[in-house]
Amino acid sequence: MNRILSINPSSRRQGWNLVLAAVIGACAMAGSAAVYAQATVGSVFGNAPAGSTVVVHNTTAGNQREVQVNAKGRYTVSSLPVGTYTVTLEENGTPVVKHVNVPVVVGRGIKVDFDCATGQCSEVANKQ
Repeated sequence: MNRILSINPSSRRQGWNLVLAAVIGACAMAGSAAVYAQATVGSVFGNAPAGSTVVVHNTTAGNQREVQVNAKGRYTVSSLPVGTYTVTLEENGTPVVKHVNVPVVVGRGIKVDFDCATGQCSEVANKQ
């Protein structure tokens, strides 16, 4: 009768291992959520001639990204590290217009528009 009511030591060890695994898993999940909450990125978006390319260059770190402007004349460059950027409009691989000292801050987007028609951006830039 004692055998029926007693708990096998190996079963007890397995139970503690399961509890320990659950606690470690819960801590890992909580830790990963904290990383996302402390993200330090922002974005640049705006309007530009459809089919053009917008290049966003971090003047502090030196890295850059480029995106194509969609058919509606809009672009977005997201997940940019905080810093100061130069945003350049390129047509056929040639830089046409630049916006310098564009600040990217945590959790926000900054609008940078290129107000010109395709093929006429360099003319607009030269008049300013």
